[in-house]
Formats: sequence, C-alpha cells, structure tokens
Amino acid sequence: MSRRVALTIAGSDSGGGAGIQADLKTFHAFGVFGTSAVTAITAQNTHGVRSIQKIDPAVVLDQIRAVAEDLRPDALKSGMLADAPIIEAVADAIRSCALTNYVLDPVMVATSGDRLLEEDAIGALESLLAPFATLVTPNLAEASILAGRPVDDLDAMRRAAESLVARGARAALIKGGHLPGDEVVDIFFDGVEWREWRRPKLFTRNTHGTGCTLSAAIAAGLALGLPLSDAVDAGLDFTRRALESAPDLGGGHGPLNHWTRPRLAAAEETGADETVAGEKRVWG
Repeated sequence: MSRRVALTIAGSDSGGGAGIQADLKTFHAFGVFGTSAVTAITAQNTHGVRSIQKIDPAVVLDQIRAVAEDLRPDALKSGMLADAPIIEAVADAIRSCALTNYVLDPVMVATSGDRLLEEDAIGALESLLAPFATLVTPNLAEASILAGRPVDDLDAMRRAAESLVARGARAALIKGGHLPGDEVVDIFFDGVEWREWRRPKLFTRNTHGTGCTLSAAIAAGLALGLPLSDAVDAGLDFTRRALESAPDLGGGHGPLNHWTRPRLAAAEETGADETVAGEKRVWG
C-alpha cells in the first residue's frame, strides 16, 4: 500500500515544539508522509514569541496548490493562520483543490500567552473555514471567543460544540485541559453522537504544542483511513502519552515527546489486534 500523505497549514516555530515542526513530527510518528504550507515565521522558544513575519497570502495559496497537485493529501490540518487574508487564501485552496478530511485547530493564542491570530480575523475563520471542517478543536479560551460567551464548565462546552456544528463544521472537539479541578474532560459532538473523555489532569510545565500535536495526530489518523471518532481516540491517546513522557527541554513551557509511538502504528506493524486507547464515555 502506498504511503498516506497529510498536509499541515500553520506557522513555523523556531523552537520546534509547536506549529509546522510539531505537526510534521507527529505525522512521522504515525507513519504518514508530512507536507506543509507555512503561513508565518515566528522567532520563539519555550519562553515565548519574540517576532512574527506573516507569509504573503498568494504564497500560502501556491504552497497548498503545489502540494495538492503532486502529493495529494489524504487529510489536512490548519493551525496558526495569523490574519483574514491568509484565511481567505486557505479557504480558496481547500475549495479549489477539493481537499477533504480537514481538521481546523483555531489557534489564537500561544501557550506563552502571545496572540497568534488578529482579532478581526475571527469572523473570517468562522465563516470561511468552519464549513469545510471535518473537526474543529478549540480549547476553552478559543471556544469562548468563537461562542461569544464564557466556556468554563461542561454545560458551556456542550453548547459551544453544538454552536460550531450548527455553523457548518461536521464535528467539534472542545478541549477541557484548562477546566478547574484535577480532571481533564474533552467533549465531542458530531450533530448526532456525544462522547466525552475523562483523565486525571497532568500538572506539568511541558505543554508547548499540545493543541498542534493533537490536531496533527487526528489528521494523521484520518489520513490512515480511521473513522473520525477513532482518529480522535488515537490523537488523544498519543498526545496524553507525549505529555507524560515530555523530554523536559528549555526553561519555559517545554515541548512534548514526539518520539512517542502511537498504539495504532504499533498494532499495524505487529499485526496484533490492538485497540487504540481512549478512556471515553458515551452519553446523550
């Protein structure tokens, strides 16, 4: 069988823990050939972002078209898109190239607190990209911005998921890593089925690139042909174990362990009948 291909449309992180770099490492871990379209170049490390240089939207569009014409992706994800003109270029490319299996990670603020999406671009992200999305993966802060109201408990997370699906996304995964308490709850809704994952919270400084890694892992699962719910299972499991085994690099928010081996990949390589972990409950 030919090697599957995934595309990341995101910013470059000079520190290597997030953005394009984290996405390509994650694709590789899943055995998927990674391609990229760079939207911005950032000067950053584990302490924060020092400067940002946005890429010309026409060049972003050309990068995506160049990949799609020759190395057609089986799935794609987007991360940092910076501003409305770049969002418009990405939407144009997805439409004109008929790209599918799209994971939209609405990156707005870096782990360090630095803003990565201009405020006036939020409407463009919702109206132009959400309707193409197989899955949208906001954290609580991003979900609050998209919903226009605080998302800080489980009921609000469910309402935010419903709102994103109502606005055209096929499904939403609201990430509850910043909920108060000792438990992480992630909520998924696809317009019909509700699912939630509960795990003990990890208290660690090594969280740089968590959202990028998760969305890339889900895109990799889709590229491999997994159903969406199974791709989410695989992505959450991979990201959790990458957090648990983080290499503790840098003096700020350290990167994850992208050497982590997906259980999905291990099962395929050994021929074992191994189920991807995902401590989930079905309700609703």
